[in-house]
Amino acid sequence: MAIIAYARVSTEGQTLDAQIDQLTAAGADHIFREKISGARSDRAALIAAIDALQQNDIFLVTRLDRLARSTRDLLNIMAAIAERKAAFRSISDAWADSTTPHGRLLLTILGGLAEFERELIRARTSEGRLRAKAKGIRMGRRPKLTPFQMREARERHNAGESAAAIARSFAVNRSTISRLLSPELS
Repeated sequence: MAIIAYARVSTEGQTLDAQIDQLTAAGADHIFREKISGARSDRAALIAAIDALQQNDIFLVTRLDRLARSTRDLLNIMAAIAERKAAFRSISDAWADSTTPHGRLLLTILGGLAEFERELIRARTSEGRLRAKAKGIRMGRRPKLTPFQMREARERHNAGESAAAIARSFAVNRSTISRLLSPELS
């Protein structure tokens, strides 16, 4: 069992020293460090730290805000740690410790609440989409061509003009015209 630690500060002007001292005192075997905003999802040292985890290792941070900027971000990171069959512990946040039964309980409740929130959002989004469709609102991207241009493109194609030439005249990709001319859409 190894203790893999992660330390992060947001700006170059900040120092990692205090975090490194705490993590070392807590028994960290290896500390991954980086100076990058927590809002970024492409944190190389965080990814490397999670990749370094083996079964029964402990992933250690000084505080949760050094690891994640939102509950969803935290839960995604926790899921990645759990996939490695490793545990998680935060020095300053005693409740965030999956090495104890109480910590696992709280993290499970937090995960359940986040899943419930995602389901509520999905239901509200679906209901809103259905209401919009009932009002005749078209979903998706706006068409590249107006109805008049679509009619004109079909007429020009029926008169023998190539899809590429029609596309150039409307400043759209040839595939836009080809989709318009496909039998399913006519």
